Amino acid sequence: MTIYEIEAEIMDCIDQETGEVIDIDRLNALEMERDKKISNVACWIKDLKAEAEAIKAEKQALEKRQKAAENKAESLKEWLQGILQGEKFKDSRCSISYRRSERVNFADNFNFDTLPDYMKKVTVEPKKTEIKDYLKTGATIEGVELVESSNIQIR
Repeated sequence: MTIYEIEAEIMDCIDQETGEVIDIDRLNALEMERDKKISNVACWIKDLKAEAEAIKAEKQALEKRQKAAENKAESLKEWLQGILQGEKFKDSRCSISYRRSERVNFADNFNFDTLPDYMKKVTVEPKKTEIKDYLKTGATIEGVELVESSNIQIR
């Protein structure tokens, strides 16, 4: 049970792993007052959203810790490179060696427009806010329509 004491019958209609309603007919047919059923489902939604927010906050905290650990490792790696100056190192706990690699480095003032097209990667994404504003003026774009929807709000 959650903090809102959700009826077990309602929870049995939902796949606890995916969150999908697995038995809509059973949910609709539950012998329970309509208002009580609606209230229970709405409170469960509030509880699930609170749980999702807590998970999101924990994920962000873990991402910060991950980034800090990666930055520390990179800083220590640079320190080792400065100390060893290409010299190999080996003991019973670790082994340090080097491998050759190549990379492309651009000057800060490099003009990417000077590259031929086949050397560029271009990503095109629609600006949905601008498109929506344009369509609201009465203009049309072939294959695009403004769709009005009703979004439920639970408090």
